[in-house]
Amino acid sequence: MEKRAAQGSQKRSEDSILKRSPFDLILNQIQRKTASVGKRERPSVTRFFKGLAEEKSKAEKKKEIKTGEANNSIADGHHQDVSETGESELPGPETADWRKVKQFCQKLGKKPNSKSMNLNNCGLTVTDIMELVALLPLLPDVEELDVSWNDFIGGTLRPLTLELHRVSQLKILRLSNCRLTADDTDALGQALKLIPHLEEMDLSWNGNIGGNLHPIVQRFQKGCSLKVLRLIDCNLTADDGISLAQALDTMQNLEVLDLSMNKHIGCSLRIIAQELKNIPNLNALKLHMCGLLQDHIQFLSTAFQYLPDLRKLDLSCNKEAGGGFKDSAPLATLKQLQVLDLHQCCITEADMVALTQVIPLLASLEVLNISSNKNIGRACEHLLSRLRFLPKLKSVFVNNCALQEGSFTALAEATLHLSGMEELDLSWNKCVGGNLKKLLDAMSVATDLQVLSLNSCNLVTEDLAELASVIQAGHLERLQKLDLSYNDSVADEGWTVFFQCLHKLKDLSDLDISLRPLSSRYCGAWFGSLLASLIKMPTLTDFGVQRWVLTTLEQRQLESFNKKNKRDIHFDCCCSAQDITK
Repeated sequence: MEKRAAQGSQKRSEDSILKRSPFDLILNQIQRKTASVGKRERPSVTRFFKGLAEEKSKAEKKKEIKTGEANNSIADGHHQDVSETGESELPGPETADWRKVKQFCQKLGKKPNSKSMNLNNCGLTVTDIMELVALLPLLPDVEELDVSWNDFIGGTLRPLTLELHRVSQLKILRLSNCRLTADDTDALGQALKLIPHLEEMDLSWNGNIGGNLHPIVQRFQKGCSLKVLRLIDCNLTADDGISLAQALDTMQNLEVLDLSMNKHIGCSLRIIAQELKNIPNLNALKLHMCGLLQDHIQFLSTAFQYLPDLRKLDLSCNKEAGGGFKDSAPLATLKQLQVLDLHQCCITEADMVALTQVIPLLASLEVLNISSNKNIGRACEHLLSRLRFLPKLKSVFVNNCALQEGSFTALAEATLHLSGMEELDLSWNKCVGGNLKKLLDAMSVATDLQVLSLNSCNLVTEDLAELASVIQAGHLERLQKLDLSYNDSVADEGWTVFFQCLHKLKDLSDLDISLRPLSSRYCGAWFGSLLASLIKMPTLTDFGVQRWVLTTLEQRQLESFNKKNKRDIHFDCCCSAQDITK
C-alpha cells in the first residue's frame, strides 16, 4: 500500500497541469487515510520555480537569521518564516486537540507550530482542505497560513475562507500557485472582513485571477493593515489594473507591491501611477516584465515625488521601455533608493546620458543592475566613472552591455573608491580580455568582494596570471563564487598558475571554468595542481568543468577524491577521453 501511495504522489507531480479524474481523487483519498502518520515523502515539483517551494534546513535558516539576509530584506522585506526553524511551538501541555494538529502536520511531513501553519508544497487534496477547516478552531493564535504550490486545491477554497474567523489574528496568507478559480477569488474577497489584521497576501502564479481581481481588492477596507501584496504572473488584465488602482487608497500601509510578469498591466499603468500617491509608505515596487512602454516610464516618474521611502525599484525586462528614461530627473527624489534594476530595458544612449546625471545622486544605492542593455557600451563610461560617489554600493551588474575599453577602465578606476563592493558581474564583455589587470589593481581596496563573474570575457593567459597574483597576495580572501567559464583562450600555463594558488581562497564555494558549448579540451598539466588545491579548500561544494576531457587515470582520481578526503564536491561535469572518441 505504501508503494502505491508513493506512485500516486509521483503521478500527481508529473501531471500537475492536468485536471484529475474522480477515480484519481477517490484513490488518492483512500491512500491518504491508510498511509502512515509518520513523515511522508514530499512529492517532487517539476516546475521552473521549484526552488521557491523547497523547505530550508534548520542550519540554513539559523544562518539567515544571524546574517540578516541584508540584500533580500532591502529588495522586498520578506518575512522570516519561523515555522521552518525546526522547532515545534506548543501552546502549553500537549492536549488531545494539539495531538490532532500534530498528527495532521506530521502526515504531510511538516512540523506543527501554534503560530504558523505552513503546508507549502504538500500535494493537498480536497480531503486535506476539509481536515484543515476542522482544525482551524484549534489554532486561534495562527498568524501565518501558507498553502502555496498545491495545484489540486483550486475550486475548494470557499469552505476554508468561511472559517477564517477562527484565525482572526492571521497576518500572512499565501496562496501562490494553487490554480485558484473565479469562485475562489470571490470567496477570498468575502473573507477579508474576517481577517482584519492581514499584513501580507501572496496570490502569485494563479493565472485565473486575471479578469477576476475585482472581487478581492474591492473588499479591502480603508486603512487596512495590508503591507505586502504579490500578484506575480496572474495574467492580470487592463481592467484588473484599474480595479487595483481604485483600491490603492484603502491600502495606505502598503510597503511592497509586486505586479511582475503581467504583460498587460502596462495598459493601465497611467491610472496606477496616479494612485501611487495614496501609498506613501511603499518601499518596493516591482514591475518586472510588465510590457511597459516609453510613456509608462514617464507616468511612473511623476509618481516618485509621492514615494519618499521607496527602496527597491524593479523595471527590468521591459524591452519597449527604451527611450523612456530621457527625463529621469524625478528619480533623484528617491533619496532612500537602495536597489535599481533596469536590466534588459533596451536603454538608449540618450537614456544613459540622463541616467548619468541622476544615478550618482542616489546616495543610498546599494545595487545597480543595467545588464543586458547592449546599446550603452559606449555611452556608460561617464556613469561608471561616477559610481565612486555612491559609497554604499555593494553590487554592480553590467554583464552583456558591449562595454568598450574606456567604459571598463572607468569602472576599474571607480572600484578603487568602492571599498564595500561585494558582487561584480562583467560577463559577456569581450573588452575585459587582456585588460583584467586594470580591475585587479583595485581589488586591494574591495576586500569584501564575494562574487566575481567573468564569464565569456575573452580572458587570456596573462589575465589568469594577474588573477593568481592577486589571490596570492590575499586581496580576494572573502571570495565565495568565481565564474571563469567560456574563456577558452586561456592557455594551459595560465590555468596551471591559477590552480597553484587557488587554495588561498578559503571561503570559495562555487567555481566554474567550463568551456564553450561544442568545444572540448584535455586538462593537461594543471590537473595535478587542481587536486592539490582542492584538498586545502574546505568550503568548495560546486565545481563546473564542463567539456574538459579527463584521461582514464584523471577520471579515477576525481571519482575517488570525495571519498578519500571525506568531501562532497559536485563536479559538473567532466567527460572522459572515451566520450570524445565515441
